[in-house]
Amino acid sequence: VNKLSDSVKMKIAVIGQSLFGQEVYKELKKDGHTIVGVFTIPDKDGKADPLATEAEKDGVAMFKFPRWRVKGQAIPEVVAQYQATGAELNVLPFCSQFIPMEVINHPKHGSIIYHPSLLPRHRGASAINWTLIHGDKKGGFTVFWADDGLDTGPILLQRECDVEPNDTVNTIYKRFLFPEGVKGTVEAVRLIAEGKAPRITQPQEGATYECIQKKENAMINWNQTAVALHNWIRGNDKVPGAWAEVDGQKVTFYGSSLVDNGTAANGQPLEIPGASQPGIITKAGLVLFGNDGKALLVKNLQFEDGKMIAAAQYFHSGSSAAVELTEEEKTFAEQMRAVWQNILTNVSQIEDSTDFFKSGAASMDVVRLVEEVKLRASSCQLQNEDVYMNTTFIDFIQMCVRKLRGEDGEEELVVDYVSKNINNMTIKMPHQLFINGEFVDAQGGKTYKTINPTDGTAICDVSLAQISDVDKAVAAAKEAFEEGAWGKMNPRDRGRLIYKLANLMEQYQEELATIEALDSGAVYTLALKTHVGMSIQTFHYFAGWCDKIQGSTIPINQARPNRNLTFTKKEPIGVCAIVIPWNYPLMMLAWKTAACLAAGNTVVLKPAQVTPLTALKFAELAARAGLPKGVINILPGSGALVGQRLSDHPDVRKLGFTGSTEIGKHIMKSCAVSNVKKVSLELGGKSPLIIFSDCDMDKALRMGMSAVFFNKGENCIAAGRLFVEDTIHDQFVMKVVEEVKKMKIGDPLDRSTDHGPQNHKAHLDKLVEYCQIGVREGATLVCGGKQVQRPGFFFQPTVFTDVQDHMYIAKDESFGPIMIISKFKGSEVDDVLKRANATEYGLASGVFTRDISKALYVSERLNAGTVFVNTYNKTDVAAPFGGFKQSGFGKDLGKKNCYC
Repeated sequence: VNKLSDSVKMKIAVIGQSLFGQEVYKELKKDGHTIVGVFTIPDKDGKADPLATEAEKDGVAMFKFPRWRVKGQAIPEVVAQYQATGAELNVLPFCSQFIPMEVINHPKHGSIIYHPSLLPRHRGASAINWTLIHGDKKGGFTVFWADDGLDTGPILLQRECDVEPNDTVNTIYKRFLFPEGVKGTVEAVRLIAEGKAPRITQPQEGATYECIQKKENAMINWNQTAVALHNWIRGNDKVPGAWAEVDGQKVTFYGSSLVDNGTAANGQPLEIPGASQPGIITKAGLVLFGNDGKALLVKNLQFEDGKMIAAAQYFHSGSSAAVELTEEEKTFAEQMRAVWQNILTNVSQIEDSTDFFKSGAASMDVVRLVEEVKLRASSCQLQNEDVYMNTTFIDFIQMCVRKLRGEDGEEELVVDYVSKNINNMTIKMPHQLFINGEFVDAQGGKTYKTINPTDGTAICDVSLAQISDVDKAVAAAKEAFEEGAWGKMNPRDRGRLIYKLANLMEQYQEELATIEALDSGAVYTLALKTHVGMSIQTFHYFAGWCDKIQGSTIPINQARPNRNLTFTKKEPIGVCAIVIPWNYPLMMLAWKTAACLAAGNTVVLKPAQVTPLTALKFAELAARAGLPKGVINILPGSGALVGQRLSDHPDVRKLGFTGSTEIGKHIMKSCAVSNVKKVSLELGGKSPLIIFSDCDMDKALRMGMSAVFFNKGENCIAAGRLFVEDTIHDQFVMKVVEEVKKMKIGDPLDRSTDHGPQNHKAHLDKLVEYCQIGVREGATLVCGGKQVQRPGFFFQPTVFTDVQDHMYIAKDESFGPIMIISKFKGSEVDDVLKRANATEYGLASGVFTRDISKALYVSERLNAGTVFVNTYNKTDVAAPFGGFKQSGFGKDLGKKNCYC
């Protein structure tokens, strides 16, 4: 989104607090507005609010009034200081203070407030809690104009989302209300600035107001259905916490989920006063029952002294013997004692008995403590709940040490890691095949070396799959589908496991991104955002589709009288083979695997031989997330051996492939000859990008650069050829060259690097040869075209002009950072379309113009699966992705891609 023009930028006062307020403040500044003052709460225990910290860093006028009014009357001195800022608009992103009307009504544009519900429903301070308590299917937020009522002002903007069955206040806030709320608040300000902001009177129908949820009114009423109990518990999770009397003490319940009532609960009974029947302590947690006989499961319990335990440990919570620390572990303990001391500044000395929360720690301190542990012991992967369950220093250290030793009670997964200290962390990489839930050596112990493209050195030895390994993996996947838990699993439970896997990937995202950078040469920041970030989004997205894959009911008229109907069902296929390329190792895995799993299929996946490591790390996380054995199988190896056997195997029912057109044709033939297995292919591309003279030049330049050089050009939808209108051609080329010269080529783990190494040596050699052909054919090499003289597989970003239609580089895909530019006359739109379509590929394309009619005309006539208009590279998990012609068929992503 472009910044606002100077004529519509405003002077804004931000009144509020918290990380939400901080993000809104930052985005408003990015949008070009002037923040004339930030009004937030006073420091607490010597700590400034995040909004205050950000504003102070920028040198913005800061005000920390303890209150704005006394006995219902505005404090004149406070109001005067506010009015002196000259604000034209007040933005209240999250504000716990009462702001007087003398302040609300003072600015020219008034005041707007963010509220986390779909007003007029759930007015009041605990809106998110009540959205869940009432079991609303839809949640969302409202930005409204402040008036003298309680959340009653006219609506400016609303956005809604689905409420997931097991959402808590924290999950729905992190998933939607926080990120989309920040965007929505900034969008509301933009609408005001442009004079387009509506004022929609709130309807009276459906209006509700609920009280603030506090501990005293969060007691559980057991005379309710299981769904109502579940909603009450999750609606109070984490704050203030739903509680009940158990064994004579107040116990708070966290982590509720509904239980399939066909599943028998085996365990030890727990009497709960007022409940329709005793709860049951099981290995999974505490099973509770509603007055309808249906069940829910609670994961964690917290006692009055602040101690939190896993509910499964209720009868054993005091039985663990203390472990004796080694010298190394004692050093870690003292490091953590210093961390506690830095967080708990009001405590003179951290004793073994010091309680984290009784000493004043808050939820933000929990996040910091978890991150501090990661910095000092990356293998100790904590969840926030681990801190809540181990509140004293001695319990916290014992818990950390047990995790470091692998004695934290989880089912053992034996992994022979290769560890490396890199990127300020220790990464732990599995390197064996993953078959039937176990990491195993390949037949005959065969291995190969995977290479770091940054310096050309070996990262580690990786097991090299053989034909017998493929057969074992397919057999395991078939058994898991036909006989195992996966094939019999309720779709909603399957979705929960996939969602848990996505959350686990998110927990390990920095490590995954580091491995991706190490193994593929991807720039770390891009790997974190796109390679890993979109992978996580993909699994989250398809987790939601598991119980929504539906057929249809069809009236039929052949029989009389007409008492018949037909219904269709979408069913999983069975064992799916996946063969993926090396440019986006984890993301390509996610695009295909998530859809397979959502439909109930099992998977045998062959990663690219040169980039196996994130796929193997993914296998580890899948096992730790609880996916049953045989559901995921990962086989590093050669395409000629492993890929061919998967194509030929009679028990594989579908094969999904991303790679070259040549190999795709061979796979398609093998799939047909073997057992007519279904196949989807995402193959090569030579995507045209047409840039007209009436475009936004700065945007076309920026997006055109990204279209070619994104991910070092190793991008299936990269703009393989740019057609630039002749009147702006020279200017465009000059600006491109200026930008190319600014690009920093170097270590992908360096946060300032723009352009990392090409993926492997053979590809680097191909790019050098590609450029040599272009020069021989008479194209003008403007810049680049050579290998960078340094260790590793680095290639210069390259620009060719004067490229004629008959040339090799005009027709063949480079799959690298090479911009191919040709001229066209603006009056010859149909001619440039003919040239753009004169290719056997049809994966993607693009057009830049301010003329909407021209954009529609061109986009309708470009023969490609995706057409980008005034943008590029904007893929999304909800949008289907695939090509035409020899770019393949079938779609990745989107709701219809569930491998049914």
